[in-house]
Amino acid sequence: MRIFANVQELKAAVGEQFGPTEWRTVTQEQVNLFADATGDHQWIHVDAEAAAKGPFGGTIAHGYLSLSLLPSFMMELIRVDGLAMGINYGLDKVRFPTPVPVGARIRVRAELVDLKGTPSGYLSKLRMTVEVEGRDKPACVAETLSLYVPAT
Repeated sequence: MRIFANVQELKAAVGEQFGPTEWRTVTQEQVNLFADATGDHQWIHVDAEAAAKGPFGGTIAHGYLSLSLLPSFMMELIRVDGLAMGINYGLDKVRFPTPVPVGARIRVRAELVDLKGTPSGYLSKLRMTVEVEGRDKPACVAETLSLYVPAT
């Protein structure tokens, strides 16, 4: 993990790469719980028997499950001290180039693309890439936006 004393130190790191994080295994239990939370019970995610005969040879994680793990992965990548708060501001571009088979291991690498001052604080753009062990294509590439409000 890279620790920054304040947003000025973070600003100096624009263009730098962070990670990778530790590998995490995606489980069927996670996929099922995500399906319950979102109402997306499509067979490619939750029906192991049908999915074994499908295009992916087994169940796969929801793309949005991969996306939803990014905040926890970010906590392994960077920390900015000297803040009153840091809040999720949203996303710019999000893509899901390849599926994540249940049982696969994933990790994240990131690049700080931008950090700019706003009237509310400092808006960062971090391009996060979810890698699947043994695969050339990433499972998810997302530009996450965070608003950092310095402590006064």
